[in-house]
Amino acid sequence: MWKRGLVGAAGAFRRPCTSGVRGATTISSAVNSMLLRSLKDHYMEVAKMNMPPKVSPPSPFTIVKGALDSHGPVLKRAYGHDEEVSIYVMRLSAADDEDEAINQLFIHVDVSKPSQNESLIFLCGLYEDALGIHSVSIRPKVEGSGYLLIPTHYTGPVFAELDEKMRDAFHSYIEERGVNESLFKFLQAWLYVKEHRNLMRWFKTTGLFIDGKKPATETASAAGFTLQRKDIKLKHNDSRKREVKVTVNGGGIVEGNKNNIKEI
Repeated sequence: MWKRGLVGAAGAFRRPCTSGVRGATTISSAVNSMLLRSLKDHYMEVAKMNMPPKVSPPSPFTIVKGALDSHGPVLKRAYGHDEEVSIYVMRLSAADDEDEAINQLFIHVDVSKPSQNESLIFLCGLYEDALGIHSVSIRPKVEGSGYLLIPTHYTGPVFAELDEKMRDAFHSYIEERGVNESLFKFLQAWLYVKEHRNLMRWFKTTGLFIDGKKPATETASAAGFTLQRKDIKLKHNDSRKREVKVTVNGGGIVEGNKNNIKEI
């Protein structure tokens, strides 16, 4: 919808201009005005959407402060005397429509110990009724930014090729630490809110830049933009589609089902 509108409107200004600087300025102002109007309309449309009901993470996980504004972990918990479990989440990207995509999540589980320089990392597909492990690896601990480091060395065998008893033992290992399908509803709602927030911020900051104004606080109004954070309503889908494919930053393509996810 945006592209058709922008291309159609911009086409009217592609004829050669011979009226000098004044004509060019007029055209530029018209393009800016058209783009600002489109950004504002879409911003207001997103602002009218409703958020899901508030969902709390399953105990004893707690939400990491500032997680909505970072790429770091979303949830953390202590386990035993010397372990910390951190959960990172992203959207699976292979679903044919948004209703299916919202029901498939991809999580990193980071298990660390203060006495160790490395962490045990699980890559998992998370569904409303199941969790499937894609891989298990040892990586350097995440420091500072909270970004997971992309490994440059051997990270272990293909999980699906491990002995069944070992696979079951790894599943039991993370389940004992509270990593299971009970995380799904919270992470689903949290990711939906984060994406809504990022989209609204993008509309606003892009409009401010084009209008030549500096970003202010989220309650400020500029170029006709007023942040109106209403809720987004989750669409529930009973689809049980299990085949997934996801591009991992710095990695390859992951596909599979809830019990057997593989890297290709």
